[in-house]
Amino acid sequence: MPLKTHQDDLPVLNLTPMVDIVFNLLIFFMVSTQFVDIERKVDLSVPEVGGTAGLNEIQRSKTINVFRDGTITLDSQPVNVNELRSLLAAAHRQYEGLQVTIRGDAAAPYQCVAAVMTACRQAGIAEMGIAVAPGDSAIKER
Repeated sequence: MPLKTHQDDLPVLNLTPMVDIVFNLLIFFMVSTQFVDIERKVDLSVPEVGGTAGLNEIQRSKTINVFRDGTITLDSQPVNVNELRSLLAAAHRQYEGLQVTIRGDAAAPYQCVAAVMTACRQAGIAEMGIAVAPGDSAIKER
């Protein structure tokens, strides 16, 4: 049985595709920086307007507070359940993805929080959250 006395040729690494990709990336970045320079050289002054109240960004979330005595506030404005429902419905018509956070006092009657949640659901709010604070135990024994 004959033994090999010489080595086979070493494999050849073809770098042509890698060089092509590097050149394409180089051209892409050179051309894209030219577009940025053109935008900077545009000599344009946009007009100014007074009264920017209508130009504010739409508020995407509302906070409802339910206090110990049963009073309800919507973003620091005192409301009753009917007013809350109509204000939330109007805000929901303005922005479909409106989110509501309900912050109820721990000593508030649960019926008040349930009424607020019902008003939110009737106004068409799908995204509701309840704010809680971390504590030692979730349920205290009496």
